[in-house]
Amino acid sequence: MELGLKDRVAMITGASRGLGRASALALAGEGCHISTIARGAEDLSRAEAEFKTRGVKAFVLQGDVSQPKEADHFAEETLKEFGRVDILINNIGGSKPGGNLEAEDDVWHLAFEINFFTAVRLTRRVLPEMQNSGFGRIINIASIFGREWGGNATYISTKAAIIAFTKHTARALKDDRVTVNSIAPGSILFEGGSWWRKQKDDPEGIADFVRREMPFGRFGRQEEIGAVVAFVASERGSLINGACINVDGGQSRALF
Repeated sequence: MELGLKDRVAMITGASRGLGRASALALAGEGCHISTIARGAEDLSRAEAEFKTRGVKAFVLQGDVSQPKEADHFAEETLKEFGRVDILINNIGGSKPGGNLEAEDDVWHLAFEINFFTAVRLTRRVLPEMQNSGFGRIINIASIFGREWGGNATYISTKAAIIAFTKHTARALKDDRVTVNSIAPGSILFEGGSWWRKQKDDPEGIADFVRREMPFGRFGRQEEIGAVVAFVASERGSLINGACINVDGGQSRALF
């Protein structure tokens, strides 16, 4: 299927590894130019080389996009490099262990900065550019543990917030040239990720988790998330708007 992504420009936060990298590779494979920001120089350099092997342009910036000034700098440099932004993937996420009711305010604030406010800032920054150009796709990487209970309180609260922000923004736009959606991955295994670390620390416990919670009897793969991101970002995904799409192999239990 031709997705109509050739020569589009995608901004992706945290595409040096994990789901961000998989999303970037899926988009690059369709001919999309990639701009990303991440903190680790070594991973960034390796990812940049991978993107370029797909025959596209790649711009990488080392920095912490959860910091407002660095987020704005990322947008400005991307526009300077490519002249436009067609696709924004708000991918970075996470939380500190123990982020529950008893956690101090700074733990909550950090989770909201990473999982929520970064996406709000970048959306606010690039949306006018998309509207002016006549094409835009904004995709926020949420989690099934934003649609239903699971994980610690800071994580599920912030993921629920980004799903709500996605729906509100999509409904407010009323412009069929720009869509706003979220994708809710289930438990995804990749080297260096949280499930990879948990599996190394407690192989028997994680094997039991997979038996109990994963209908397919396995974790999800990062490439399976990237494929959905590419479709939603494409011209073929033009009627998908305000949606939160589970990509979890049936792991989640919510009916809606």
